[in-house]
Amino acid sequence: MATSIDDLDLPEIALLSLEADEDLTRDDMTAIIDGVREENWLARTDIGVMVTRHEDVVAILRDRRFHSALSMIPQMAGIDEESILDRDTPSILSAEGDVHNRLRRLVAGAFTPKSAERLRPFMRQVVNDLVDEVAPAGRCELVHDVCEPYPIPIICELLGAPKEDWKLFSNWATDIFRIFNNDLANDLERIRTAGDELDTYVRAMIDERRSQPADDLLSDLIAAEEAGDRLSTDELVMLAEAVLMAGTDTTRNQLACSVALFAQHPDQWRLLAERPDLAPRAVEESMRYLGAVRGTARIASEDIEYRDVLFPAGTFVAVSLAGGNFDPDAWDVPHEFDLTATRDSTQLTFGSGIHFCLGASLARAELQEALPLLARRLPDLELDGPIEWKPSTVGIWGPATLPLRFTPGG
Repeated sequence: MATSIDDLDLPEIALLSLEADEDLTRDDMTAIIDGVREENWLARTDIGVMVTRHEDVVAILRDRRFHSALSMIPQMAGIDEESILDRDTPSILSAEGDVHNRLRRLVAGAFTPKSAERLRPFMRQVVNDLVDEVAPAGRCELVHDVCEPYPIPIICELLGAPKEDWKLFSNWATDIFRIFNNDLANDLERIRTAGDELDTYVRAMIDERRSQPADDLLSDLIAAEEAGDRLSTDELVMLAEAVLMAGTDTTRNQLACSVALFAQHPDQWRLLAERPDLAPRAVEESMRYLGAVRGTARIASEDIEYRDVLFPAGTFVAVSLAGGNFDPDAWDVPHEFDLTATRDSTQLTFGSGIHFCLGASLARAELQEALPLLARRLPDLELDGPIEWKPSTVGIWGPATLPLRFTPGG
């Protein structure tokens, strides 16, 4: 007989208060989650419940009865609207059931590791060009100089947008991502404007690609078909916007998180410079240890029984990806950052289940190209002042500024 979560004696964590505490460090939050995890696999929060153990995080994310809470962001912000961007087509990032299955099936071929491979030479060129600007000085502010500009040219190359429009895409990505910044009432107009401008731009690109296909993602998506089923123009626009969201702010912030971590572990930075073959390991370990996406949320779509616990329909479940990434039952010595460590579990920063990050292959490739190149060209890396971190209320998190010094020349 399952026991309702309402009747359980659970450890409590004031999630909203903690996230609003500007003095709370990442290490403080990790320690709090570690303590909660030791007591129980579930914790009660001020907005629902939280899971922090690796096994349960994966299980909840893979259980299709738990739906993405992305569509509830306006409601949680007190805005009574079904769609922030007033789109009729549901986003693949929040769609569920048959709608999600169809979209994922049609686009799967365009987001494989093989599709990301063809962009690797371009990724290296972009990173090298950015480093060329800072290497002679021996100092840089990495977020502004490298991390922010890095992914936009790659997304534009992927979609087939010309170089002269890179700045437009960068601004659209920044404004659309304000949806995750916990200030929706003030940001709504900028989010809408960016969405409308991107919508108009992408529709024009689609019209052009229908008559003149090219070697780019939009042409691949237009050609995608299964059993006579094709993507509509509205769905193509939605997917282009999803690619922009999945492939820019996440990569920007994760690259900054990873380099900030390496700056505090100079032995690992030197090792990566000496052994660029460790790039895949460097990406997975740094994403585990300091992920730009620290959590996600699900809503029980019906009464759900899991581990003899009843989650009533409508229950909000905070899924701690960072908590799962430090679970000692999943990782040996989880608080040790080590590129050579054998890790049997999978880091959770990309999520799991049907909403596993659509752009994971692209993001992995971008980070695998950038990190060893930076390690080689920015030797003897050190912090050149304190890291300024973004507020913890920001959904996709990382350094706001990352001042570095290194041996010039590179």
